Amino acid sequence: MISLLLDEPMPGEEALTDRQETALVEIMLSAIRQACECHPPVGRGTGKRVLTAKEKKTQLDDRTRITEMFAVALPLLLAKYCVDIDKVTNLLQIPKYFDLDIYTTGRLERHMDALLRQIWEVIDKHTDTEVLEACSTTYYCLCNEEFTIFNRVDIARSQLLDELVDKFNRLLEDFLQEGEEPDDDDAYQVLSTLKKITAFHNAHDLSKWDLFTSNYRLLNIGLQNGDMPEQIVIHAMQCTHYIVLWHLAEVSDGSSIKGDLVTLRKQMRAFCLVCQRYLNSINTAVKEQAFTILCDLLLIFSHQIMSSGLERLEDLVYAPDSSLQAELLNFILDQVFIDQDDDVNSTDGQQDDEPSKIEAMHKRRNLLAAYCKLIIYNVVEMNTGADIFKHYMRYYNDYGDIIKETMSKTRQIDKIQCAKTLILSLQKLFNEMMSELGFNFDRSSSAFCGVKELARRFSLTFGLDQIKTREAIAMLHKDGIEFAFKEPSPQGEGGPPLNLPFLDILSEFSSKLIRQDKRTVHMYLERFMTFQMALQRDDCWLPLISYRNSLQAGVDDDAMSVSSRGSTVRSKKSKPASVSKRKLPEEENSSSSIDGVWMNREQSVPTPVMMHSPHLTSTVLRDPKRMRPEDSYAATFSMPTEEHLHQALPPQQLPHHQHQAAIDYNTQVTWMLTQRQHAEARQHQERISMQYAKMRNHMQQAVRRGSGLMEDDEEPIVEDVMMSSEDRLEDINEGMDFNTMEIDLPASKNRRERNELKPDYFDPSSIMDDSVLNVSMF
Repeated sequence: MISLLLDEPMPGEEALTDRQETALVEIMLSAIRQACECHPPVGRGTGKRVLTAKEKKTQLDDRTRITEMFAVALPLLLAKYCVDIDKVTNLLQIPKYFDLDIYTTGRLERHMDALLRQIWEVIDKHTDTEVLEACSTTYYCLCNEEFTIFNRVDIARSQLLDELVDKFNRLLEDFLQEGEEPDDDDAYQVLSTLKKITAFHNAHDLSKWDLFTSNYRLLNIGLQNGDMPEQIVIHAMQCTHYIVLWHLAEVSDGSSIKGDLVTLRKQMRAFCLVCQRYLNSINTAVKEQAFTILCDLLLIFSHQIMSSGLERLEDLVYAPDSSLQAELLNFILDQVFIDQDDDVNSTDGQQDDEPSKIEAMHKRRNLLAAYCKLIIYNVVEMNTGADIFKHYMRYYNDYGDIIKETMSKTRQIDKIQCAKTLILSLQKLFNEMMSELGFNFDRSSSAFCGVKELARRFSLTFGLDQIKTREAIAMLHKDGIEFAFKEPSPQGEGGPPLNLPFLDILSEFSSKLIRQDKRTVHMYLERFMTFQMALQRDDCWLPLISYRNSLQAGVDDDAMSVSSRGSTVRSKKSKPASVSKRKLPEEENSSSSIDGVWMNREQSVPTPVMMHSPHLTSTVLRDPKRMRPEDSYAATFSMPTEEHLHQALPPQQLPHHQHQAAIDYNTQVTWMLTQRQHAEARQHQERISMQYAKMRNHMQQAVRRGSGLMEDDEEPIVEDVMMSSEDRLEDINEGMDFNTMEIDLPASKNRRERNELKPDYFDPSSIMDDSVLNVSMF
């Protein structure tokens, strides 16, 4: 390959074309990389693997031969293709695969000097950023203090930078001289020199040349005059950015004095203010550069700079104020969330070029990712993400992955604040829709359906673990309810609140509430409702109705399941009143945290019209195995009609119409207690007569068994039969709570069924129980 590139073709042979030479240089670089790194070409291997001893020896031998060969040939190749950008860029990557000891052991120092001279020539002739960065990387690889050639390379690098810095300062004085209009040639000279310094400052520490003063002066004059060429401003900001970062690296090492920390703080803050002022530039490229650098600096100098034991850097922490946060957000909204057809930033005659559109899209994605990092690491207020999250559906194909990842990261940091941000984004979209369509819009419109679909997508991001997101979902509903009732009705008194349709959007998150939290949210909703609202059934009140239904879904079933697990008559006498009501496991774990979010339930009892009528379940529908004899009375009575209920009360005790629901409930409970007393009175005489028969059967059975009477097994059953009706009524009255909607169901009839054991059909007690059941049924 070297011969094909350097030797002249023989007579009669055809010389390589420029395209063939470029391809050959690229193939040569790929072969060198594969031999020195032992990595297969892309797509031809399974990745890295452990090399054997033989393969390692082959790798070292190949690297030695490559170094010996290209140490001589590389300066010649650079001299021949010095002006070709593609060939020079690839050739300058070869030295990073060298074994630099070969220059000393093989006495190749003169070839090293030739290589440094050729790199100097390339830097002098080129202003392309890619070529200059390749030269900077080559110097970085050669300036290794572990090798003896370091001093030789370091001297050449210092001479090169001295010449570049002196030239830049001289040109800058002439360029910024007052009273004279700089021409294009002066601007080109300043720009080319600045690009070379910036490329080297990326990989080398140039702090001893004090470049901050010159660059800061250049940026300030550009702000004052407003006619500075955009490329000069862009590279001046980039160079100053490198200056600040190299200074930070020096201070972080701990070898600097305290004065360096103060100097760095002043330089960093002054530079951030300059970049903030450039955000208002009329040039888009300048604004993008200022925005990118500001995002990097704010992230680097955030509160996380003190991590890993660097508390001494606390003075360097820089938090953006509200004005800077607003400008950064406005830049994202103006420059990123735009349609490609409306993108006027790249109107250079190539707006129809597909590669340029792809490049512009990548640039916008990078800008959005830079700002989202500030949200994730809490550099800016998390609620600023609401203006980002609201575009999730509209720009799903362009930035959906970035926005979704941002939501996921912020939820890991602060679930509650992330939920507040999500509901705020929905509120912003709702307000925008209201301003466009008016308050009397159609809820079947595409705009409203789009907001509701976005809410559904947001709810899916919370996952399936309702316990982990319990507080966040509760806070989301709280903010949504307050927003829905915030503005009064534009139709006057009696009309629905202005933002009431937002409850239809909020209902998308009701499925993420656990059952006991649904009751709490419903109670909070009733604080904002009036008596007239609960009676409305017009179409404009449908969002309120549907939202209340979503909160009540599953709550009634949960109340029935909880009441079925309530305490029995015997357990109520043995347990204190404070533990008679059972909590669900998830309620026990996190009820204290939810109570801190919501209002005190004891201080906010809902109005009677908001109470639900209790669900009365006939005992006939229950499992017959778990039915006690005294429970069978419910199957023989039918519920009274409304007329009979009113006749049972005196006229002065008739309830007002608006409290009819609560009074009906209390009347039903009173009627139940009355019928229960009558049934108990009838059964009391039967039990007293049957208990003697039962005891007599026990004694007879004991006589038959001899000494086999088991008192521990029989006495509890006798105790059940001997219980007086007065005690039972007293226990029932103690367990009845008129302020709740739970009805405790009676427990099983004896210990055999409580332990789910099969009854002994040859036991006289079981025969007696069957007879009692038959008598009570009639």
